[in-house]
Amino acid sequence: MLADPYPVYAALRAAGPLSRGGAGQWVVSRHPDVAQLVRDRRLSHEYPPEYHEFSNGEGPANSFLQRIMLDRDAPHHTRLRTLMGEAFSPRLVRRLDEYVREQVEALLAEASELGHFDVVAELAFPLPVMVVCELIGIPPADRDLVRPYAVDLAKAFALYVPPDERGPAHAAVTWLREYISALVDERRRAPARDLISNILAAQRSDPELTDEEIVDNIVFLFFAGFETTSNLIATSYAALLEHPDQYDRLRADPGLLPTAVEEFLRYDAPIQATARLVREPLTIGDRVIKPGRVAVLLLGSANHDERRFDNPDGLDIGRFPNPHLSFGGGPHHCLGAALARVEGRAAVGWLLDHAREYRAAGGIVRRASVTFRAYSELPVSIR
Repeated sequence: MLADPYPVYAALRAAGPLSRGGAGQWVVSRHPDVAQLVRDRRLSHEYPPEYHEFSNGEGPANSFLQRIMLDRDAPHHTRLRTLMGEAFSPRLVRRLDEYVREQVEALLAEASELGHFDVVAELAFPLPVMVVCELIGIPPADRDLVRPYAVDLAKAFALYVPPDERGPAHAAVTWLREYISALVDERRRAPARDLISNILAAQRSDPELTDEEIVDNIVFLFFAGFETTSNLIATSYAALLEHPDQYDRLRADPGLLPTAVEEFLRYDAPIQATARLVREPLTIGDRVIKPGRVAVLLLGSANHDERRFDNPDGLDIGRFPNPHLSFGGGPHHCLGAALARVEGRAAVGWLLDHAREYRAAGGIVRRASVTFRAYSELPVSIR
């Protein structure tokens, strides 16, 4: 599964529209079903406290997951998403486009001279952190400090967290809460042009918005703005290593860059699965899922469904249309999708501008996660 989950997904799709997962858990693998269910309001994002405790063990990550907009339903989700959506407005994303390209050039200036670099350590990891910190208002001097805690926080979003990974996830929540709380207090005294100041201004007209909600949702935005985009950049670079013909095609026609980024999102989705709590009886094929069960929606499998895509296991940078589900759908469609696309285009665009030849330069190491398609090492060489 870590090396290549797609043959496993194909076997699940061939076996039927529904497969048994863990206890009280059903897995949906086909594109038509997943596309409909990510929008289906009979499925809930809100889980009872016992579910989080089962998944994460006891600790602060559980209350964190119950407050963030990802795990809330309307009307709470609507209120929080509207508020946080200001950070990812089209106007702001357009303003950040040049900033992102400048940061990519700065991060890879040395790599351009040396002719080799590690995609994860030198680009995919630092770039999204820099961008989301700029959005939120985290000072440049603190960005290296907060990064490791974002990595540990990612563990809390797995469908089930192994006992040995729970401690770091809970510790990350505690540290990030304290850090963001101090920033919030600072912005109350001296507002700035950033997301934290905007949210504090909105709080004055929304008495329901608590300080705890503000802090936890800013922590969530910090994580969400970095994790998915980091994985997108790394999997894009890896996909082009695997398909040199598509790299040559993209260099010959850079106008394909926007559709190429969509194809990278489909080909190796940064987030492979999302889970929902079934609130009402749900019919999939000839089976009925009972309320109280968990439906695991395999985004990565849906993106490779032969019912929806021609040559689904191949990489086609000109694929259009491309109805991938990597950003989810419905009310919970990824808030930062536009910004992730900007960063993906800037990262791959740099490669097109600087590398006539592009190949692997050492051992490629996957990060151990079933939920996220991520790398810990991706060394490459360029000429």
